[in-house]
This record gives sequence, structure tokens and C-alpha cells, in this order.
Amino acid sequence: MPSTLAKTLAVSLGAALFAAGAAMANDDELQFYLDQFEPLPALPPIPANNSLTPEKVELGKMLFFEPRLSSSGVISCATCHNPALGWTDRLPRGTGHEGQIGLRNTPTVLNSGFLTSQFWDGREPDLEGQALGPIQAADEMAMDLDEALERIEQFPIYVEHFARAFPDDENPINAQNVAFAIASFERTLNTPNSPFDRFLRGDRGAMTDQQVDGMKAFVDNGCVACHHGPNLADGLFHRFDLPGPTDLGRFVVTGDEADRYHFRTPTLRNVAVTYPYFHNGSIDNLHDAVNLMGDQMLGQEFDDETLEALVAFLHALTGEMPNVTIPALP
Repeated sequence: MPSTLAKTLAVSLGAALFAAGAAMANDDELQFYLDQFEPLPALPPIPANNSLTPEKVELGKMLFFEPRLSSSGVISCATCHNPALGWTDRLPRGTGHEGQIGLRNTPTVLNSGFLTSQFWDGREPDLEGQALGPIQAADEMAMDLDEALERIEQFPIYVEHFARAFPDDENPINAQNVAFAIASFERTLNTPNSPFDRFLRGDRGAMTDQQVDGMKAFVDNGCVACHHGPNLADGLFHRFDLPGPTDLGRFVVTGDEADRYHFRTPTLRNVAVTYPYFHNGSIDNLHDAVNLMGDQMLGQEFDDETLEALVAFLHALTGEMPNVTIPALP
């Protein structure tokens, strides 16, 4: 007949085995969710024709903050992509030359090198193609490129920087190199080491229990179908028709009826600091944004507990902001 000590040991061992089994089951469950995501790499892919060099990045930074690239001389890339505002402008729709209000919300430039296309309608495939668009757009910087280059050439410091950044070019101050330099700088504007990234890499204290619940709800409710990969964006275009000015979306680019009212999936990284949301900036808070996505994209209404968990999870996607010193311009 077992002794009291033996019984006690048996009960203790049984409890320990049960706890270990439960822990293993919880670990397996958590791993399933972790497998749906990827942490953000330190740098995005670098194109073969535009190697990332310190000289290009430094020149690109100067050009990014240079208002002389606008016809008025007061608007720069940083006007709409303000470092203090999540590298966007926090306006419903961008404001450009002579106070014109654009059709669309200004996307953040953070982590933009990880995107597979640029602009809400995907009309440019990469940052090099995107860089010159706002300079020339009539409702943004409204600047003729030739005139912009002539302005830059007047300053010896720019002549020196272009020569250093593009040493193999006989005449390095040209539109392509402006695009290459700005794109190079933008590829350094990444936000690694968010609580979510740290959690994915094994720091189980990096997210709160509510944020972990939100991550699970993000998967269970199908949000991850469009928001996946290191930048939490699938690179595709989805129909999203919101009240406000008529915006035909990708249809304007392709002319394909199937693309009418379709817009590129935005990244969710740093979404807590890059409001307002959607292509027309019509929603100014995450709770309403998540509810609208649930209704339009998933056909469901989140209960309060799920909604709060999802919003908490989205806050865990805010990474470390790039440390950029504003350049002294000539």
C-alpha cells in the first residue's frame, strides 16, 4: 500500500506532467500564430541598378528636405512626409501647391522600400519611379524637372554631392540621379524592433496579453489574408469604396473595369501613428478603422473585446523611428 509520501509525490508528479502538457499545448498553439508572420528585416531589397551607398543616402536626404524642388520654393518631400508625424502629414488628403487639396491621403514613407508598388493605385513599381512624381504633380510640388535641376546646379555643395554619389557619371546632376538618391534615402527609413518584432524573435514579454490576443484574433478573423509578410501588406489591390470624392483607384492606371475602386493594401506597420486612414483619410481613429475593415472586407462586426484586442495589437506594430538629422541646406 503506497505511503502518504508516495501519494503526495504521485499527485505532485501528475500535476507537473499536466502543467507541462498544457504548456506544450499552449506553445504549439502560439507557434501556429507566430508562423503566420515575419519580422521586419533591417533593410528592404536593394535594386541592382541603384546600389545603396552612404553618398547617395546623404544626397537623397538633402533633396528630400529641399523646398527648391517645388515651384513655390516652400514645399519639399518632407512637407507631406513629416518626420514628426510618422513621416506623413496626418491630414485627410495631401495639401500641395497653392493650397490645393489632393484626391488621396498621403501614405507614410516609413518602410516603403518593402512595398511591391508605390502610390495607392500602384502606378509606379518602385521608389525610383515614385520619387519624381510628386515633384512634377500640379497639385503637389508643381515643378518642371529641368528647372529643378537648374536650381540645384547653382549650388556648389550640390555639385560636390552629386559627383560623390555618382562618380562614374560625366554629368551627374540629372533627373534619374535625383530619383536614385531620394529612393536610396527612403530605403533607410525603416522601423525595426517593434514590440511585435521582438515578440516574434522570442521576447515573450514584448507584448501584453491583450496584444497577443489581438494577434490571434488578427489571424482567426482573416485579417492576415491581406496583411502578411514583413510589411504586413500583400502588395495586391482590393475594392474599397468609401464616401467622399469619387476615386476610381487602380482603374485610372489600367483601364480595366475589374480594377475600378481598387486600392493597394496599405502597410499596417506604425499604423497607430500614421492616421487618418484609408485612401481618402476619412477615418481618424483605429477603432473605427478596424470596424470598417471588418464590415467591408470580412463581412462581420467585431465584439468589444475582440475590437480592443485588435487595436492593442496594432499599437504593437509601432517600431523604432529612424534617427534622421535634418540637413543644413545651402
